[in-house]
Amino acid sequence: MLDRNWRCPTGEIDLVLRDGDVLVVCEVKTRTSSVCGSPHEAITPVKLARLRRLAAAWIDEHDVHPADLRLDLVAVLRPRRGPSEIDHVRGLG
Repeated sequence: MLDRNWRCPTGEIDLVLRDGDVLVVCEVKTRTSSVCGSPHEAITPVKLARLRRLAAAWIDEHDVHPADLRLDLVAVLRPRRGPSEIDHVRGLG
């Protein structure tokens, strides 16, 4: 993990990680139910574009030069009762 809850004027990145020589920007979405949609449904094309802009800002601020960039999602469904479900989706959009 390189950073967490990094903020700038245009938004926030939940997690910045390194996977080999790939920089990974990871969005974490948690829901207690799927009534208003799953955590996966919160990642829209608009959200993906924003994550790309935030990743570019993070890279610029930290003066790093990754070989590649990947956007991931960790979707957490945490019901009031029973076990949580966690899904790590690699390589969004």
